[in-house]
Amino acid sequence: MALIQPFRALRPQPQLASLVASLPYDVLNSAEAKLAANGNPNSFLHITKSEIDLPENLDNYSKEVYETAKTNLAAFISRDILFRENKPCLYIYRLTMNGVSQTGLVALSSIEDYEQDIIRKHEFTRPEKEQDRIRHIAETGAQTGNVFLAYRQQADIDELIQQWTVTKNPVYDFVATDDIQHTIWIINDDKVMQSIVQLFDQQVPFTYIADGHHRAASAAKVRNTLTGAIPTGAEYFLTTLFPSNQLRILDYNRVVKDLNAHTPESFLTALSQDYQIFPAGAEMVRPQQPHEMGMYLNKQWYRLHSLPGTYSSDPIGVLDVTILQQNVLSKWLGIQDVRTDKRIDFVGGIRGLGELERRVNSGEMAVAFSLYPVTIDQLFAIADSGAVMPPKSTWFEPKLRDGLLTHLIYD
Repeated sequence: MALIQPFRALRPQPQLASLVASLPYDVLNSAEAKLAANGNPNSFLHITKSEIDLPENLDNYSKEVYETAKTNLAAFISRDILFRENKPCLYIYRLTMNGVSQTGLVALSSIEDYEQDIIRKHEFTRPEKEQDRIRHIAETGAQTGNVFLAYRQQADIDELIQQWTVTKNPVYDFVATDDIQHTIWIINDDKVMQSIVQLFDQQVPFTYIADGHHRAASAAKVRNTLTGAIPTGAEYFLTTLFPSNQLRILDYNRVVKDLNAHTPESFLTALSQDYQIFPAGAEMVRPQQPHEMGMYLNKQWYRLHSLPGTYSSDPIGVLDVTILQQNVLSKWLGIQDVRTDKRIDFVGGIRGLGELERRVNSGEMAVAFSLYPVTIDQLFAIADSGAVMPPKSTWFEPKLRDGLLTHLIYD
């Protein structure tokens, strides 16, 4: 069963929360981070993307980057931008986008649970991305990135969390520059915290990584590299747990640089072996059902329906990202490994279909594919089976902000 714990969060002064809060380190490149933090010395990006404070020609993975992150974190604390909670607490984090809210519980989850597969995964991790966060955690002594966990909804947990939010005032409540509202409550009542911890232990057999596989893996590897007496804080990692009925997975689309020697006409002919193709002209195609795909090619949209018998029915094979990989990317475009092939790129659904058109119309890409999103039930089924999704299968939105709640692994 799932083990969670309260913790003494490092968090911003309430009046500074909106200035400190930043997008996760891995959704911004260095140039975007530098622009986002421009003129804001309180931005948490000075800690999570500390290369923005160093010369541009410096390697982003040099030791100076991690040393600067440590220095900047210490400065935030000394300047009283961030302070440490005086007792372990649980936290409620509500995200509201376009009038729709999702409410999660911020707590520490057990690294032992992660290693024993009580916390279930659905993606492979990349060693170079792990190494970056390992070095960041080891140097700063802080888990600055929040791992987004999902669990099958439980009414008793919902009731306790809902009761707290309607009877208590939040400590933070602001709308970020992207119009996402962030609201956080502190649960500091020992009996309520104990009840929530017990409910997870009694009613939640598994949790599932929705977003943050590299952050979780890095926290575990930092713990495993420590020698001597391992600090209690290093046995856990920072998570926000959301019930499944509140989550929505967005599409995660693909753009490809060339047609692998095909002409647009011959490419359409090739695809007709596995798809029924309907021209859509200038109308953007957002798939409305599984096994339907949009394609933007030569300034025209097409709606593609997978033909019966062209895909398998197992939990991985039935996914549209798998069908695209097998019947288009590998078969006709020569892209065997999307993790390493430089001809393909990925566009999160939050950017809209217009971004697909823009990438193709600019000449940067030759073709774009819009996909029907993976469902949360599919994610659970795949993780339960021990299988792994194709890379870049899920995009969760809105994103938790870094800097609002940080876990220090040393007391």
